[in-house]
Amino acid sequence: MARTAVPLTDLTTAASVADPAGTTADPTNGHTITGTRPEVLAIRVKNTTAGALNAILRAGTFPLAESSGQGDLTVSVGAGATVWISPAESARFLQNDGSVSLDLQAGFTGNVTAFRTNRR
Repeated sequence: MARTAVPLTDLTTAASVADPAGTTADPTNGHTITGTRPEVLAIRVKNTTAGALNAILRAGTFPLAESSGQGDLTVSVGAGATVWISPAESARFLQNDGSVSLDLQAGFTGNVTAFRTNRR
């Protein structure tokens, strides 16, 4: 099955941005984020379940991600909590198609939001 796309919200200099609702959590198919380098990507994961569950930023694929051997990054998201995952490294997390993959533990409910920061 295809991964659920998470659109990017641009955080720009000297401008305000309305807080986006995010993409509904899809623990079955996982998520993909495209259109930006991991170094300027911030991912917000909100857990609405009654227990702590994991969000897993998947290691990329060699040879594009030459540090992919470091493996996945697993982050515990507490019950009713929100965590931010940022920044990530292209050398570890970039997939061959230029995307970033995020999976959620079975039973995860909530949402995922992706932000692109402005680096000058």
